[in-house]
Order: sequence, then C-alpha cells, then structure tokens
Amino acid sequence: MASNLFHTLNISRQDMYARLMELDDVSNNLANINTIGYKRSRLNFQELLDRGFREGNYIASTQVMTEQGAIRNSDNPMDVAISGEGFFAVELGDGEVGYSRNGQFQVDADNNLVNSAGYPIVWDGDIPDGVEEIHFTQDGSVMARQGETWTIVGQLELYRFDNPTALTRKGENIWLESEISGEAQAGQPGVEGMGQIVPRALEQSNVDLSYEVTRMITLQRAFEMSTRTFQQTDEMISGAINMRKA
Repeated sequence: MASNLFHTLNISRQDMYARLMELDDVSNNLANINTIGYKRSRLNFQELLDRGFREGNYIASTQVMTEQGAIRNSDNPMDVAISGEGFFAVELGDGEVGYSRNGQFQVDADNNLVNSAGYPIVWDGDIPDGVEEIHFTQDGSVMARQGETWTIVGQLELYRFDNPTALTRKGENIWLESEISGEAQAGQPGVEGMGQIVPRALEQSNVDLSYEVTRMITLQRAFEMSTRTFQQTDEMISGAINMRKA
C-alpha cells in the first residue's frame, strides 16, 4: 500500500509540473497575441512507463503551430506579409541564420535591409545610395526609386522546411532550424508551392484569444486537482507512518 501511495504522490507531483509548464506556454502565446508574424506553440508530452505502469510524463517537444495568421493592409511601403508557406531569413551573427514571418522591414544607417529587431535580411541585392523610396512586388522583387526612376535592386527569397512545426524558438520572433525540421529550402515567392509576398501588408499572430483563455482555465483546474491529490496522498502517507510508529 505504501508503495502505491508514493507512486500516486510522484505522479501528482509530475502532473503539477506539467500543468505549470503548459501555463507558461499559454502565457507566452497570450503575451505575443499582437506580435507581427508570431506563431503560437504547444507542448507535447510523453508518458513514462515502468513495468507497464504509468509513472507520469515529461515534455517531449515544443511544437510550432504554423497556421496562417490574418493579413492586414498597411500604409507603410516597407511592410510585407507572406501568404502561404515560407519564412524570411535573417543574419544573426557568427554565420547563424534565423527565420521569421515578421515583415516589418526598414533600411538602416549602412543601407542594409533589416527587420524590426535590426537583423539584416538575407536577400540577393543591395540598396544603392540616394534611394528615396522602396517597395516590394508579389514575386519578391525589391524596387527602389531615385528621383522619378524605379529600378529593381534585388530579389527576396523565402525559405521553407519539410517539418516547420519542429523549428526551435530562439526569441525575438525568430526560429532556428533543427534536425527534425530539416534544412531550409530557398525559393522565389509564388513559385513551386512557395508562399507569395503581399506588399503593404503585415501578417498578424495566429494566436486565438478565446482558445488560449479556455485552455488556461482548463489547466488551472487540472493543476488544482493535482494539488489536492498530492495533499491528500501526503496526509495518507503521514497517517500510515504515525500508525506504524504507534
């Protein structure tokens, strides 16, 4: 009996920890509900078995949910959204490349095309001196105006993965490729299944407020139930120990 009680105590402890980790995940999703291009995440759990008995669970992976976010028009010609599959690539330094759906672009003091966090965009081209205006086309062409003349100064590429849900979150709305996601595959927007560029638009986060709030309430109740189980089991163990001493 004592072994069974300690078994229950261990399972309820692990369940409380799992619910706390899920609550952190929900909180992160809700905190980024207004983050441009953000993709919500969820935790995947795996059961632990010992001699056929359930011994609790552990976090097997964090999964990126890559559903399309709503696309809203913007007055800024430097804003672009992706409709469909693909990510923008950004240079993180030391040769590392990250991937993002955030299309809030700008030109920095060194004429580099960067995102809103200041990371240089990976693209084929250069911004010449004296450019007065920049905009993008659906196929990823980068157009620059000098005086009355518009010229193509480069090409944006998109990058996709065999399993984008397995990308690793780095922070600052950027993901990194992993062994499970597969290597990044570059392609021109709108070609061979790659998503299209939507000029003067931004992709909103794909966080569903009502879903996340409902999930939070459910997790809080599950945590309270696990806590009660833990407390009651602890009391039963203490009672059994006291009876044995007597």
